[in-house]
This record gives sequence, C-alpha cells and structure tokens, in this order.
Amino acid sequence: MPDIKQHEYELLNEIAQDSLVTQSNLSDRLGIAVGSVNWYIKRLITRGWVKVSRLDRTRLKYDLTTEGLAVFTQRALLYARDSLKVYSDFRNKARSLAGELKDQNVDHVYLHGNDEIMDILKLTCIENGIAIDPQPENVVVDLVGQDFRIAFTDRKKG
Repeated sequence: MPDIKQHEYELLNEIAQDSLVTQSNLSDRLGIAVGSVNWYIKRLITRGWVKVSRLDRTRLKYDLTTEGLAVFTQRALLYARDSLKVYSDFRNKARSLAGELKDQNVDHVYLHGNDEIMDILKLTCIENGIAIDPQPENVVVDLVGQDFRIAFTDRKKG
C-alpha cells in the first residue's frame, strides 16, 4: 500500500463524503490550516488520487480518482482488520482471565474502569457466570497497560 499520511486519509474521506466541500470547510473539520489543506490537496492531485474541476469562478469540485478510491478503501480495510485484531487479542485475554477467576472459585468481581476494553471483559465475565459487583469488594480487576490485573482484597475463605 502506498504511504499515506493521516491528514491525506482524512481529506480523502471528507472528499468522498462531499465533493463540493471547500478548503475552508476542510480546514475547520480537520483542525488544520487552510494553507495545509491546500498543500495536501495538491499532493493528492499530484499522486493521482484526487481530480479537481472548476464549477464556476470561485467554486471547485474534488473527486476521488479510481486510484484514490482504491487507496482510501485499502486503508479503511487495514484499519478494520487491525481493529478486529485488537478486539480479538483483548477478547482472548478476557477469556483467559475469566478462566483464571473460575479456577480460583471467584464468582463476582469489580471491574475498575469504564471503557471499551473493560466492556469486553464485562461481557466475557457474564458469559462465564461471573457477576459484576457495583462496588469494589473482594476481587478487583484493573487494566494496566495492555493487560488485566487482579487484586484480592478482604477475600473471604469459602
């Protein structure tokens, strides 16, 4: 895949959504200077990914070329693939943790944190019959970096 900068990809995305978008609108939407938008668009045109046509004296129309659409689509597919891999990796870690908790006869936990990764763990725990505590009690699970960490507090022996 050709090397494509994030701003170039974002511009391709915006142009794909609205071919009549202005450079000023692109600047606002992407949070970059109009001069930078102009430079990136010229680069996209030079690379053959965008073509420009004049609608009238002041209005331009931007269209993705076949090559531009291919680059945009390939980048989107790679992003989706990478996102699914990250999800799969965390799902496997969550399954492993749930198995470890079950092996230690833990049937309820408190999950510290509230993001997508903890949502994956929450669903995995529920699937494995592990209840989620609303407050930290005996077992607390935290996310540290890319891994889950279990902390046992005043755990009652059963």
